[in-house]
Amino acid sequence: MDKTKKGYNRRDFLTTIGSAAAAGLLAKVPLGAQMTPVGAKAAEPGPKPLTRVLGKTGIRVPIVSMGVMNADNPALVKRSFEMGIRHFDTAWGYQKGRNEEMVGTVLKELNVREQAVIATKVPPGRPEMMDQMGDKLVEEEFLARFDQSLARLQTGRVEILYVHNISDPKMLMRPGILSAVDKLKKAKKALFIGFSTHMNLAECIEAAVPMGRFDVILTAINFSMANDTALLAAMAKAAKAGIGLVAMKTQCRQAWAKESGAAGPEYHEGTVWHSALLKWALRLESVATAIPGYTTFQQLETDWPVAFNLDYTPEEAKFLASPGVQLALGGVCRQCGGCVGSCPQGVDVPALLRAHMYAADYGNFMEMRRALDEIGAGRGLQACAGCRECTAACVRGVQIARRLGELQAIFA
Repeated sequence: MDKTKKGYNRRDFLTTIGSAAAAGLLAKVPLGAQMTPVGAKAAEPGPKPLTRVLGKTGIRVPIVSMGVMNADNPALVKRSFEMGIRHFDTAWGYQKGRNEEMVGTVLKELNVREQAVIATKVPPGRPEMMDQMGDKLVEEEFLARFDQSLARLQTGRVEILYVHNISDPKMLMRPGILSAVDKLKKAKKALFIGFSTHMNLAECIEAAVPMGRFDVILTAINFSMANDTALLAAMAKAAKAGIGLVAMKTQCRQAWAKESGAAGPEYHEGTVWHSALLKWALRLESVATAIPGYTTFQQLETDWPVAFNLDYTPEEAKFLASPGVQLALGGVCRQCGGCVGSCPQGVDVPALLRAHMYAADYGNFMEMRRALDEIGAGRGLQACAGCRECTAACVRGVQIARRLGELQAIFA
């Protein structure tokens, strides 16, 4: 392996799996060591996945993990563990709690809890509601939700707890939330604390670095953001400060390919685009692991091999270099918020586009509903009803009117 190649220098890729050092709780069995189905006779050792450490946490995981949000098949979670995946990402609100229940049940049935790294997320609530509740009630509600998560996961602690969906750096300084996560970390119910962010990514990450309170950050990052220098710089700064960065939305599953005539079906059908985009994100030196949200065994078999080799195949290189693909990727909503001022009704366009993504591209209508419910009063889809023509505009070419029209059609 050429360690001078961009994406590899200063990165300690080990071919053997080390044990995570998080308070000694993950040290019973080396992460990634069990590559055969649970209960099966062990075969000769095969190739090992590349692993990285999550910042200063000491937790070492394969570079490909599982985003469980859209999955509803316990057999897929089980097979993921058997193949070598060790980090499972879920949340309090996913599938109204059933997602956490599935993860907890599978790990218990396999008797592998000590080999797994569980990350879950708890939403802090909308800012206006938090203002009305006051810090004490905000803290109590956050702690109550987290206790629900632990019960569903059938565990006494999680390795990573994220404050979910931070889009405003001010949310990182909320006393009620900070008090809650401090208590959970002190009690070792959450070994490490982080936050997830979908919008204003660079600003939120930049704000977190000097605080020194967050161990991990879950951020959207994909090939459509390759020219977002502010985000890439913020990620590099966070990684240098010892914050473990986990990548999500790596395959940018949106309608970019179908909406654009620039990229033909040879580029967005099949599996090449999945592996190419996942490799692009994982070749960033700041990224420790990614959580692709696969929902089928075929997608698992496409994503997991990426953990063993980040070199592009000729087909993947062709995909990423294609001018048509690069032009079409301009249709990916990056949740930059630049469209908000273009709507005369003050609609929260980024939030609506995120809801559209969950419904149209992931087929996850529960998550769509939850995303809609989180939008502030008067800024949701109902505010679009009085407009005969949508004037909201994106400087990058996202077809806002089309996507909001499709979202309205769901509720027609």
